[in-house]
Amino acid sequence: MNEEQKSESSNMLSMSGMCERASTRVRLVPGSGKPRKPGWPERNHLFDYIWLVYSIFFFIEPIERNNARHWIEFAVVYALFLAIYSGLVFSKTRRQSYLLLAAMGVLGLAYLPSNPSSGGMIVYVAAFIPFISDSVAVVVGTLAALCGAVAIEGYLLHINGWSWGFAAFLCIIVGATNLLTSQKIRSRAKLQLAHEEIEQLAKVAERERIARDLHDVLGHTLSVIVLKSELAGRLFERDPQRARQEISEVEQVSRKALSEVREAIRGYRSEGLAAEIERAHRTLDAAGVTLTCESKPPSLSPAEETVLALAVREAVTNIVRHAQASQCRMRFVSRNGHTALTVEDDGRGNIRQEGNGLRGMRERIEGLGGRFSIDGKQGTRIHIEIPVRSA
Repeated sequence: MNEEQKSESSNMLSMSGMCERASTRVRLVPGSGKPRKPGWPERNHLFDYIWLVYSIFFFIEPIERNNARHWIEFAVVYALFLAIYSGLVFSKTRRQSYLLLAAMGVLGLAYLPSNPSSGGMIVYVAAFIPFISDSVAVVVGTLAALCGAVAIEGYLLHINGWSWGFAAFLCIIVGATNLLTSQKIRSRAKLQLAHEEIEQLAKVAERERIARDLHDVLGHTLSVIVLKSELAGRLFERDPQRARQEISEVEQVSRKALSEVREAIRGYRSEGLAAEIERAHRTLDAAGVTLTCESKPPSLSPAEETVLALAVREAVTNIVRHAQASQCRMRFVSRNGHTALTVEDDGRGNIRQEGNGLRGMRERIEGLGGRFSIDGKQGTRIHIEIPVRSA
């Protein structure tokens, strides 16, 4: 092993850390033709050419022989090498990258008998392949094929064992090191992608929550406003005093709606279950529906009370809008660590599908680990059961 080969060996080993960064930008990962994944940094393609500094060892043999034929032969081979390298830098698909690396490997093997230092071309292939292929099997198979081809060629053509042996050794060292590095980069990319997906899901969930809250706050209140406005219109001719009273209540409800929207924005969506039941009494009374609450609301945690309060609000809103009922019964039952709420009316029932309000109610209940059911065969019966964690 001469000093030049030792120098080449030590310098080519450093390609393990350097070619990995070059190869991340030689369209090797984006070589699939797909958009670049997160975690693979964009770099100036011109920067990739800095790694050609290691090709200086290709010049050792022509300098030693120093004759025109070898220089011409070297110039042709080196020009082909630079063309293939440039193709890798700007390759847009994985298939192109595979073909170019295969061409570089063939070129290195073909030139190896004339210039043992050109084994570095094989090392370039070993350095790049981990960043082109996502498959560990493909990378390991490629490294094995490169080492096997170099060994067979060296044995059959009686090439100096140090020359082809070190080329095979560097292929293994550089390829294995870059394989570990590429896997770490891909893992970071997947982790970043997962964080982005979680962030997006959180945004979607927040939008859905806001939509449910606005529906529960405004849907109920606007229904009351419409109801009282219609009643005032009917009473305008025969009972002006009552009509003025209803219009006054419309103003109060409108102001209340504005306050509720502000509270929803601040996160205070409910005044409590008792206040919601009292509001339900007033709303149903204005709609000509008699509300009977058969039991007192239990003591619940703020989260549980808020969910049941919004459920009562949605149920009352649906009765006013759609039920055409005259009676409504509400019942609370607490047993075995669970609280159940049942709201029934004697209206027309016939619920075919859940709207946004009922769907939002179900999502809130199930979010607390509870159960929600609705029966519309005779009137409408809504049954909610939630586990009580704290009082």
